[in-house]
Amino acid sequence: MTKTATFAILHFTVAFTVGYLLTGSAMVGGLLAVIEPACNTVVFYFHEKAWKKFEQANPEKHAKASLGWLHLH
Repeated sequence: MTKTATFAILHFTVAFTVGYLLTGSAMVGGLLAVIEPACNTVVFYFHEKAWKKFEQANPEKHAKASLGWLHLH
């Protein structure tokens, strides 16, 4: 849980900083820090659902894709 909490803090901080640096507005930075992670959470939920369907429909492709990163490291 600590890892998740620290990642959330970093995510909010990055979103705020980017918004603030681009606009000079703390309000815009604050809104981005709240809205952008919330949107990503919803998108991630649907991405996970779609990915599970892909895994179930294509077990061979998924196994190759999962192992493919090993060749990059």
